[in-house]
Amino acid sequence: MNFLPLPPPGATPLRVLTIAGSDSGGGAGLQADLRSMALLGVHACVAVTAVTMQNTLGVTGFHEVPDDVVAGQIEAVVTDIGIQAAKTGMLASSSIIATLAATWRRLGLTVPLVVDPVCASMHGDTLLASSALDTLRDQLFPLATLVTPNLDEVRVLLDMDVVDSTSQRAAAKALHALGPQWALVKGGHLRTSDRSRDLLYDGADFYEFDAPRLPVSDDHGGGDTLATAIACALAHGFTVPDAVGFGKRWVTESLRAAYPLGGGHGPVSPLFRLGS
Repeated sequence: MNFLPLPPPGATPLRVLTIAGSDSGGGAGLQADLRSMALLGVHACVAVTAVTMQNTLGVTGFHEVPDDVVAGQIEAVVTDIGIQAAKTGMLASSSIIATLAATWRRLGLTVPLVVDPVCASMHGDTLLASSALDTLRDQLFPLATLVTPNLDEVRVLLDMDVVDSTSQRAAAKALHALGPQWALVKGGHLRTSDRSRDLLYDGADFYEFDAPRLPVSDDHGGGDTLATAIACALAHGFTVPDAVGFGKRWVTESLRAAYPLGGGHGPVSPLFRLGS
């Protein structure tokens, strides 16, 4: 695949901010974001929202970072270092989401924002309180350049089951109506064919992105890796469709390179780039 260019030694790279939770097992969350950002040649900045206790088998608990600390991390980064894009992952609570939205508006940020609406882990462990869903939809989605839910998250956000291409289109329209500039309904969990098809919608046109459905069970952190790659491409000035296409290729190759770890699901691996 064609990669994003790496900066020459000594040159300041583009900067991308991830606003997300820490995964103690290193498979998803901030740790997955940082792996892809480094291998895509951007400087990663971080605002930690929560610290999880998790491994390849599941999440046993998490601790939320205080709202003012989340806001302070974002402000410290953007007022000194500056960013060209940002993405979100686990936001944990209504108050953290509201704080993020208020901080984004207060700082007058206009860079692309990719919102990965993490509601639960791949094991079904809750990572976002149900009371926070309205805050996510009402306050953060309208600030988003792109939202990237999987089908389980679509069900939680919209009370809608995606079972085929028709319902996938309906979900994309319903998500876009909540305010983001673009909505991406990921089809990785829609196992109706040998292709994994994602659907992008901007309020007028649909764009389809598909890839072979790979027979791998080590897929932890796939959603984080996709959203991160899209954010990095947007930082480089890609259009949203081109950035999504790049992200789709990146996560597909990361799935091919996934490795077993622990007793559960191992992580997708962007380390494939080191062998290119």
